[in-house]
Amino acid sequence: MNPDISNLDAALGVTVPARHARGRAARIGPALDAILSAHNYPAPIERLLAEALALTALLGSLLKDSGGQLTLQAQTQGGVVDLLVCDYKGGELRGYVRHDPVKLADAAHAPTLKTLFGEGYLAITFDQPATNERYQGIVPLEGESLGAAAQSYFSQSEQIPSIVRLAAEKKARGWVAGGILFQHLPEGEEGRERLHTRLDHPDWDHVAALAGSVRDEELLDEELALDQLVWRLFHEEAEVRVLAGAPLSRGCRCDPAYVRSVIARFPAEEREEMKDEEGLIRVNCEFCSTSFPLSFE
Repeated sequence: MNPDISNLDAALGVTVPARHARGRAARIGPALDAILSAHNYPAPIERLLAEALALTALLGSLLKDSGGQLTLQAQTQGGVVDLLVCDYKGGELRGYVRHDPVKLADAAHAPTLKTLFGEGYLAITFDQPATNERYQGIVPLEGESLGAAAQSYFSQSEQIPSIVRLAAEKKARGWVAGGILFQHLPEGEEGRERLHTRLDHPDWDHVAALAGSVRDEELLDEELALDQLVWRLFHEEAEVRVLAGAPLSRGCRCDPAYVRSVIARFPAEEREEMKDEEGLIRVNCEFCSTSFPLSFE
């Protein structure tokens, strides 16, 4: 195991070769605070976005294309939240939530997934420009947690037995979120025709039992390095391989110059209609809560 893996703002890849399993562990702290500080969300919404960003870090770190992008989006009806969007690109995370404050005020102190999302679905999109591949899977937002919905995604969309655990908590220093994702990869996965994966495969039962034993306090322990977290779970295995840790950071790709170039393509009469009483066109970025006032003379 590598003792130099960062405790915060990092994702770590893991394989357990003898069990045909691969995994990811991630924990975010300062980067999470930087994202949340752009918004004034109530605590339940902050917790939801924190867990969603931890999940985004886990899924995004699966991308093999360094220029690839992972987008997680939840669209719903009848719940507190009507839109949640997070994405990952090159280790940079961003996300935002659109919610109804009145419905949230009427909800319980710790609203359930059903209360938050009502009837909705989770869409996960992988874009890999190097190979010109784009894949999207969509599953209902069901279960007790966002992690359970992600497990359903892998089970239904990719037929890969998976286990996902997420946790988030606001501590004295600020918010911390962490998570693990482990999957069963059948023999024949690399370079040969893929074999059917059984949910009751004994190797997977073993991995799922060990990974599922992780506690929230371990996922959120800022003193516990990610590789040591993995070692706690799988220390009895003959071999556990840890890949190089990938740093995570807050990153919003809104660019005033790019926004101006896009608006400039609109006909002059349409730009006139966009102007406010000060003669400016204001473009807002939901991810970082930044407004760009643009002047076109």
